[in-house]
Amino acid sequence: MSSCCTTETVDIRIEPRVPGKIRTVALVGPPNSGKSTLFNRLTGLRQKVANYPGVTVEQRIGKLSGIGRSELTLIDLPGIYSLNTYSEDARVAVEVLHGEMPGTPAPDAVLLVLDSMQLRRQLMLAAPILALNLPTLVLLNMSDLMETRGGEVDTLALAQELGVPVAKISGSRGTGLDAIAHFLDRKNEDRPRSSAKLELPVMGNPRSYRQWATGISTRTKYKAPLSSEWTRKLDKLLLHRVFGPLLFLAVVIAVFQVVFSIGQPLSDGFGNVLNAAGDKIGTFLGHGWIESLLIDGIWKGVASVLVFLPQILLLFLFIGVLEDSGYLARAALIADRVMRSIGLNGKAFIPLLSAYACAVPAIMATRTIENKRDRFATILVTPFMTCSARLPIYFLMIAAFIPNRPILGDVFGLRAAVMLSLYVLGFLAALGTARLLKSSILKTASAPFILELPQYRLPTLRSLGLRVFDRGKVFLQQAGTVILCVTLVLWILSHVPFHTSLPESIIGRIGHLIEPVIQPLGFNWKIGIGLLSSIVAREVIVGTLGTLYGADPATQSLHLQAALRHDLTLGGAMALVVFFAFAMQCTSTLAIVRRETNSWKWPALQFAYMSVLAYLAALATNQLFTHLF
Repeated sequence: MSSCCTTETVDIRIEPRVPGKIRTVALVGPPNSGKSTLFNRLTGLRQKVANYPGVTVEQRIGKLSGIGRSELTLIDLPGIYSLNTYSEDARVAVEVLHGEMPGTPAPDAVLLVLDSMQLRRQLMLAAPILALNLPTLVLLNMSDLMETRGGEVDTLALAQELGVPVAKISGSRGTGLDAIAHFLDRKNEDRPRSSAKLELPVMGNPRSYRQWATGISTRTKYKAPLSSEWTRKLDKLLLHRVFGPLLFLAVVIAVFQVVFSIGQPLSDGFGNVLNAAGDKIGTFLGHGWIESLLIDGIWKGVASVLVFLPQILLLFLFIGVLEDSGYLARAALIADRVMRSIGLNGKAFIPLLSAYACAVPAIMATRTIENKRDRFATILVTPFMTCSARLPIYFLMIAAFIPNRPILGDVFGLRAAVMLSLYVLGFLAALGTARLLKSSILKTASAPFILELPQYRLPTLRSLGLRVFDRGKVFLQQAGTVILCVTLVLWILSHVPFHTSLPESIIGRIGHLIEPVIQPLGFNWKIGIGLLSSIVAREVIVGTLGTLYGADPATQSLHLQAALRHDLTLGGAMALVVFFAFAMQCTSTLAIVRRETNSWKWPALQFAYMSVLAYLAALATNQLFTHLF
């Protein structure tokens, strides 16, 4: 499984509801209402992630330790605008709220999160939630920002209209959360909803919902906040038809340059620490098969991947800043023009963008695309986007073969340019493939793209810290599980039969068997073994190469970068990164495509197409660099 989509097994205790006792709470809210930020605030790091049984919708569950109620369970439902079951998200929310989801406890109460900046529209979700007749607390999130910008609402009047308590909060700042603790402390057995009978709109009728929400917002004297002058000025610039795309390109270039200029020295220093630690441990083990297994096999294999942790975390830090600030939503609008030119729905940009982290959740995110053919086209091109699992091999080969020469002074260097070109290469492959699909087997009419832009805001250190910590934790778990197991197996196979040289071992024979096929690409048999092992997970290839070169007497004393320069030409090195830019090389992605399309036909077609394209592109790259350099 890819390192960026590892999940933990959730062990939930299912108990029958007890009148007057709250044990499980559901967190409900529209997308971009700040629900996830509030969930992280209420649970801290005491949360687990899995998938609901039978569907690909993510399930997040945690303990309410953030408000001192660790005995209570909080279930974070998917962000939804309504409970109409036309989407998988809404169906999951309905089943959980009604206690019909297998393996998930029925909620005893509901926390309904609404963005106070968009209250008139988001009140539409309150009607179907209140119709469930569960104890409910309405949380008006981002109230501090609303009041700062001149907005207001009478919360007492709103509570009387809805028949449930209402509280102003700020999930990012953590203010107003005492109202949640007070609500949960109360027993729901004899709790009156309201002295007046609550009049709800006609269920399932969007027009009735809008009229109901508009009436309530009017009677509660809701005044929508004004957009700040800075917001208007920034949007005028960032959404400009000409300057918007240019600024987006400048931001991307700056991110990659910083990742290399700051991240590379950090990775080099971290690598020196890991190598020194390995040498120190080796002196205590002495010389023998135990030392070879632990140091040359396991330690060097895992350390060769861990060395890229600083650069990967730095990249995710910048992505978090761009996302939390509200800028990435603007980038989606800019990219919508490109999406339409190739026939894709504008909604495809969000899954494609999230695929830079991992293709698995990105493919699951395509369920927001209503048209089936548009959705399948997006699923099939998503793995072309450069996910974080490709970064270790990119960083390794670029650092080993590309000199750190400036292109635009200290602002932009050659290594950053090569890395950016690989991202662009994957993106262009996705666009070209999408164009091919939409003009042939998945042809369909275009649909309008509607997106609610979030407010600009300063990212909080807590939110960014949790994001970076989560990515680092997943990366380390991967290094400690899949990569560890693969490197262990490789060491054994590279030493069997015993007392033989590496080329004559089992792994050496397998490598030499496939070498004629990959030799035109500039690869040797060790790279071939790396390609085979990376089908489990892309980043495993770095650990594989670390183990193989560590077991080879000719390169045992060399760092992995020096060992690769010993065996590969520049053409072979560039062919390798191009191969990884196009190839599938991820069993978890294939599995999720099979699950989302409900057929093996599409993942088989996808794997074959991407493999052939990767081989041909790598062959052309090797020939080009061989003749030019």
